[in-house]
Amino acid sequence: MKNITKYQFKKVLVLGLAKSGVTAASLLHKLGAFVTVNDKRPIAENPEAQGLLDQGIKVICGDHPIELLDEGFELIVKNPGIPYSIPLVAGAIDRGIPVITEVELAYEISEAEFIGITGTNGKTTTTTLIFEMLKQGERNPLIAGNIGTVASEVAQLADAENKIVIELSSFQLMGIEQFRPRIAIITNLYEAHLDYHGGLAEYWEAKANITKNQTAEDFLIINAEQPQLLEAVKDTRAAIIPFSTKSYLEEGCSVRDGQILFKGEEVMAIADLALPGEHNLENVLSSIAAVKLLGVSNEAVKEIMTTFTGVKHRTQFVAEVHGRKFYNDSKATNILATRSALKAFNNPIVLLAGGLDRGNGFDDLIPDMKNVKAIITFGQTAGKLEETAEKAGIKVIKRVDNVGTAVPAAFECSDEGDIILLSPACASWDQYKTFEVRGDIFIDAVHKLI
Repeated sequence: MKNITKYQFKKVLVLGLAKSGVTAASLLHKLGAFVTVNDKRPIAENPEAQGLLDQGIKVICGDHPIELLDEGFELIVKNPGIPYSIPLVAGAIDRGIPVITEVELAYEISEAEFIGITGTNGKTTTTTLIFEMLKQGERNPLIAGNIGTVASEVAQLADAENKIVIELSSFQLMGIEQFRPRIAIITNLYEAHLDYHGGLAEYWEAKANITKNQTAEDFLIINAEQPQLLEAVKDTRAAIIPFSTKSYLEEGCSVRDGQILFKGEEVMAIADLALPGEHNLENVLSSIAAVKLLGVSNEAVKEIMTTFTGVKHRTQFVAEVHGRKFYNDSKATNILATRSALKAFNNPIVLLAGGLDRGNGFDDLIPDMKNVKAIITFGQTAGKLEETAEKAGIKVIKRVDNVGTAVPAAFECSDEGDIILLSPACASWDQYKTFEVRGDIFIDAVHKLI
């Protein structure tokens, strides 16, 4: 960890706790800043805040009072999930107070280089694949961000021999100033998080921030099949490494004659990949490009790619029960993610779907439901999904109370050789605290069938 002095004696407000806020506050305190933490949860219900009090850090809980801006703060470190539109943050920006996220702190103290991964879909799988291949290739990786430990906690432990592989959201990337990854990846760009960003232009600009500080010595790996992505990063100074599942690329990572190639060199056969689906092939190509730039051998790549079957809750193979294969894709909290999951299988599918109603319909699923023989619905959107299933010509449509009861109902509708797929196309919050909880309930219900 670099022992920087720029925060010494500075008044810093850490806005919002959770893991990243707690770590950021403790780190800034260690670096000599005068830290105040502000969180909406009352102090009596806030063990994280109580722990910071024990360290001698000032804590204000219960609200985000605009009057805090009168205390002379020189910097705000904001929890990524807190919108810029709340009065406290908007007021700080109006007064010229810098607002960053904890990722920026991690970069400033880190002795290790970063490999940063962002995009609308595929971030977690790509991040995990890179980490595993670097580990297999003995490149001393550490993993951070949304997928692992808080970035600034990992950075405190890293040295120059490490590589920090970090998954980055648009929320985090809006709050960077100097952050510069040695290798950046943008997996893809679609519409998402427009309620937070207020529009597509701001969302894409946030994603493109991953490359804004890169130089000609750095690399930017991008999806060559997306004109909107190429447009979003047109001002990058990094060396662009494209990937494509459709066209051969002499200077990128692509496919030809059933082989995956990096800069013309055959790396491995597509048929040997353990991960199903074209969307996962995109993740594979971008992750292979990253590790090949760092000198990882083809043997190390093959070892991981032939055994890695998926990240938990992301088209994760759970079990085979009486000839039926069960997959947990609880992370599919939007229509696009469910479309990708449906495309991954050629066998008949029994689809489990439903959840929080955000006001949208589901007819965009219809083109990819040709293999769906039955659908089990639950949650607020059950009725809408049933209407879509009827339009798609699905004969077996059944509504249940929740994911736990959906599993045996799906089994009853299935035959040997079928895929039983939880891919909700909705957030979980109508019934479950997180998509992880929803996925774990699915896994438990599957194991009860064995």
